[in-house]
Amino acid sequence: MDSPSFFPNDLVGLPKRKSLSSKTDYGRILVIGGAAGMAGAPAMCGSAAMRSGAGLVELSVPECIAVACTGFDPCLMTHARPSSENGTFSLSALDSILERTTRCDVIVCGPGMGRSEAVRAIVSLLWREALVPAVFDADAISALATESSTILQQHAGPRIITPHEGEWRRLQPTPHQSDRKSLETAAETVARFANITVLLKGSKTLVTQGDRSWHNPTGNPGMATAGSGDVLSGILAALIGQGLDTFDAARLATWIHGAAGDAAARRFSQVSMTARDIIDCLPEIFLSLEKLS
Repeated sequence: MDSPSFFPNDLVGLPKRKSLSSKTDYGRILVIGGAAGMAGAPAMCGSAAMRSGAGLVELSVPECIAVACTGFDPCLMTHARPSSENGTFSLSALDSILERTTRCDVIVCGPGMGRSEAVRAIVSLLWREALVPAVFDADAISALATESSTILQQHAGPRIITPHEGEWRRLQPTPHQSDRKSLETAAETVARFANITVLLKGSKTLVTQGDRSWHNPTGNPGMATAGSGDVLSGILAALIGQGLDTFDAARLATWIHGAAGDAAARRFSQVSMTARDIIDCLPEIFLSLEKLS
C-alpha cells in the first residue's frame, strides 16, 4: 500500500478496541480441516485469523496431522480428532466436531480437508446445523457440490462460500457459465436465492449478498499460489469474530487479503511470493487501517 488513503470509502473498517477488553471480545474461531499431507492449510488459515485480530483460534484436525499443526504456530490451539486410514477425518469425529462448534463464534470449514464420504457427511451436517456464522472453502465446497442442489438453502446460520471459478463450476454446473460475467451473474442469483454470501475469487473478486454486489480492487497474479485462499478464509473469519456482518466482513477481508498480496509482491516479487508472505504482510495493512480510525 502506498497510502492509507487508498482505502475505499464504501468499506466498513474495524471498530476500535476498548481499553478494558479481553481475548474473548474478539472472537473464538474454529478451523475444521486438514488431512494427511495437508497440515499447512488449516494451520495457515488459523495463523491468518490470529494476524487479523481474532482473540482465540482453535484447529480441529485429523489426529494424524495434529502434531504438525501444533508446531506451525504456538498461538493456535489444536484438537486432534479421529482420522481414517486415508488420513482424512473419520466419521467418528463428527460428534466432537459438532460439539465444539457450540463453543465458538465463527467456523471455517474446508481448508486441506480432503475428500471422502466421512468428510462429505461432516460438511453437510455443519452446513445444515451450525448456528454460528460459517465460512465454507476449498474441499468443503467440493463436498457441498456432491449434495442435492437444494442444500445451499438449508442452513441454520449465516453462511459464506469462497469458491474459485473451478469450484464454482463444480458447485453449480451449467453449460451457460462459460465466461466470468456469466459466472458472476449465477453467483448473484444463488446468493439471493439461498440467502448466503458468495465470494467468487479471481481478478477483481466478486462479493455478493442479497441485492448487493461489490468488486475488489486489490490483489495481483502472484497470489495464485497454494494456500492463498486459506489465508483469505482466516482473515474473513477473524473480521466476523470482531463484529462485522458477513457482507462487510467479506468485502473488507478480500480487500485486506489483496492489499497484503500487493505488499508481498513488492517485497518478494509476484513470482517468488507465497501464502506465508501474505500472512507476514498483514501487519503492514492493519497498521495503515489503524491510521484511518
